[in-house]
Amino acid sequence: QVSLVESGGGLVQPGGSLRLSCSASGNIVNIYTMEWYRQAPGKGRELVASIRSSGRLDYADSVKGRFTISRDNALNTLYLQLNNLKPEDTGVYYCLMDIAYNHPIPLRRQYWGQGTQVTVSS
Repeated sequence: QVSLVESGGGLVQPGGSLRLSCSASGNIVNIYTMEWYRQAPGKGRELVASIRSSGRLDYADSVKGRFTISRDNALNTLYLQLNNLKPEDTGVYYCLMDIAYNHPIPLRRQYWGQGTQVTVSS
């Protein structure tokens, strides 16, 4: 099986920075698209950024120029650098990975991280 573990959330003042991480472990063969979502209080989950195995990056308009998504394929880890944070960035951030793994036959499905809280407040 596969599991994802997130870390890096916290409380930060407006204009501050955080770095989120999401590490996958298990009998992994390959990881395709990796994504970050967030869910603000009382709202639905929204896509923040994605990075494909090709290296293509996509960002929500609200975070362009402030957030940077990256991945380390050797470590099966996804990152999100959050700069110039605003109060409206507050929410629970979730990672999502499209993973091929052996169980013992080859399988492929999406996995969610457990979520990490980001609070931007003075």
